[in-house]
Amino acid sequence: MVSPAQAHAQKTLQKLAELLPAEERIKPQIIVLAGSVTPYRNDTDRELPFRQESNFFYITGCSVPSSLVILRASSTASDSEISLFIPDAEPGDLMWSMCDIANIFHTKSFASSFASTLAAAPGALIHTLPQTAQFPALPPFPAGVTNCSDEYLLLALHRARLIKSDAEIKRIRHANEISSRAHEVVMRVLGAGVRSARAGQCSGVVHRHLPLPGEWLIESEAEAEAIFVASCRREGAVNQAYLPVVAASTRAATLNYCRNDCKFARGQNTVHDHGYYEAFASGTQEVPPQVLLIDAGCEWDNYASDITRTMPVGNGGKFTPEARAIYELVLKMQTASLAVLKPGLHWDAVQLLCHRTLIRGFQKLGIFKAGTEEAVLLASGLSAVFFPFGVGHSLGLDVLDVPSASKPVLNPTITRGGAEPDNEKFYENLRLRLPLEAGMVVTVEPGIYFHHHLLSDVRNSEFIDCEVLSRYESVGGVRIEDVVLITPDGAENFSTVRRDLEWIEGVCSGEL
Repeated sequence: MVSPAQAHAQKTLQKLAELLPAEERIKPQIIVLAGSVTPYRNDTDRELPFRQESNFFYITGCSVPSSLVILRASSTASDSEISLFIPDAEPGDLMWSMCDIANIFHTKSFASSFASTLAAAPGALIHTLPQTAQFPALPPFPAGVTNCSDEYLLLALHRARLIKSDAEIKRIRHANEISSRAHEVVMRVLGAGVRSARAGQCSGVVHRHLPLPGEWLIESEAEAEAIFVASCRREGAVNQAYLPVVAASTRAATLNYCRNDCKFARGQNTVHDHGYYEAFASGTQEVPPQVLLIDAGCEWDNYASDITRTMPVGNGGKFTPEARAIYELVLKMQTASLAVLKPGLHWDAVQLLCHRTLIRGFQKLGIFKAGTEEAVLLASGLSAVFFPFGVGHSLGLDVLDVPSASKPVLNPTITRGGAEPDNEKFYENLRLRLPLEAGMVVTVEPGIYFHHHLLSDVRNSEFIDCEVLSRYESVGGVRIEDVVLITPDGAENFSTVRRDLEWIEGVCSGEL
């Protein structure tokens, strides 16, 4: 039985063959990769969290710091042999590594092994990742080695990683199941606080000093993040796939907000006011209605998840009419996108579908003036102010996975949605611009944002009713994001936490 590492190595060699000139493919091939080293806090011996370099893990399945690997083949079309080199350790240390490689040596023997490999394969091409700060540094090569290139390997690895194996899909699915439950935990803690407040059980002092987990409340972004991360850690997920975005109120309009340090907005109230739930119970200082946007996902065995849910805070755990309308429109954008996903569909078409859906929704709401043809609004690019990013991206070992393969520099497949009119602004921030293939894992994350800097450029637009727009600006932003596997006949959603509006309000209000 072929191990995942062996399968990934062979797949990488196949992609390498597609990139190499024909005369180079028949030569022996040697791939040399370095794993990440344990990071330390500046000028101390205190370790920082370790995470293996993604390409190294893809080839080896090894999470041991400071490791090296040599992948050798007589040509790009032949079977490969992998030799893994790890720091000298006791045999028991190996249980922490999930390596499925037969040839394992200590790193002190790397130099001699590499020299032997070169001697046994005269004329071989040596492939490395670019030796920049972006990737772990390799040890010095023997003097006289000149046939070394970093031109092909990274793109070959990215192309190999673009389509996921069954083993990878299993890990991604599990990461998203854990993260889905963590999102629901946050919502249920919000709802439990509202329910307790209604019953007059919030006393402030009891809840804010040494509470047990069952007594935790959320009245700030930091507390929401802490509960999300705790839920993931409780299920064995050590790392988050990226810095969580936990943004309340109008801060939800900032796409990559990651301060996560503000209390829920309370209008003109001072910093000395009581917390959210105590204010709710007293009936005197209820938190103004606002959204809480959480974009967060853990890793499982180095494979990522990426889920966003937007939930109501204040107003008894219910959205305001304006926030509800925007949420329903974003959900419509996502539902329409999920319905069309299948192999062969170009990602540009999904992006354009979202903009069309947004425009029609804004016309119904009155934000875009009635009577203007959809084609005119598309050509204006105005919707890009409210949806200024791409509808999704590839996901795998990295949350923004394989960029050189997902969005090639030379890309003859670009369709710009396959219809006119549209606007180039819609596609500027896309991180995926390919036809979909079975085995791809992508995020689907439409959103609508009312960011004051972006709005300043269009307030004088002839197509916008500024009076109507002003009623929606306090919403800030709404995003709904799920992780999806492209299957041979459609798509499978890995994100199990529900997103329908009635359920979210029911949970956040403590009614469910």
